[in-house]
Amino acid sequence: MLTIRFNRLGLIPGDLVLDAGAGFGRHAFEIARLGGRIVALDYADDEVRMTRATFGAMIEADEIPGDRYIGALRGDATNLPFADHTFDRVVTSEVLEHIQQDVSAIAELARVLRPGGTLACTVPSWWPEKINWMLSDEYHAPKSVGGHVRIYSQTELEAKLRSAGLIVTSSHHAHALHSPYWWLKCAVGPRREDSKLVNRYKQFLEWDITKQPRSIKVAERTLSPLMGKSLIIYAKKMPVPA
Repeated sequence: MLTIRFNRLGLIPGDLVLDAGAGFGRHAFEIARLGGRIVALDYADDEVRMTRATFGAMIEADEIPGDRYIGALRGDATNLPFADHTFDRVVTSEVLEHIQQDVSAIAELARVLRPGGTLACTVPSWWPEKINWMLSDEYHAPKSVGGHVRIYSQTELEAKLRSAGLIVTSSHHAHALHSPYWWLKCAVGPRREDSKLVNRYKQFLEWDITKQPRSIKVAERTLSPLMGKSLIIYAKKMPVPA
């Protein structure tokens, strides 16, 4: 399930791309399939190991050329181990809401992006996320490890991107049908695994991801501007004046 639209990011074959907070690699794998040269970074060691293994399997199966996978490594988004202006594109998906020092992380993402390069950033949308917080204290920090420490408005996130020297170019919402799943999950308890209603809704989402029926796609497109689980913002780093 992809959240970022890579045509809006401007991804072209040969681009060097950083996926900061790659998780288990869903966007990183697609970037490699589309011709990008990918560096996947995450703070969680188990997720980095799994991403490495999956890339290895993709290369062995000739799904992607080996030169598209640059590496997967463990790292901190507030202190990236890369030189200034390293990457043509940077993506970070559902990461900043977990980081206390989000301004530092955004500054680092902007620092390693080359002038003229583009960034895609996704966070939970404000009002669907607000309902989650109202339904469950356990869903967010400080009670849950790795929980969400803030709820972004679009205005706040765009302002922080601009403060880092980026120009916001476009935005959209995604995953409307995932918002009710999280409302249900928070209502019964986010760690509870035995809720029949939650599990049935999860099966529906898995079916949708696998089969992608046209009727559900239409519903998703129609509802996402109103209740999309994720807000996606695209931005550009200004070229250095001649």
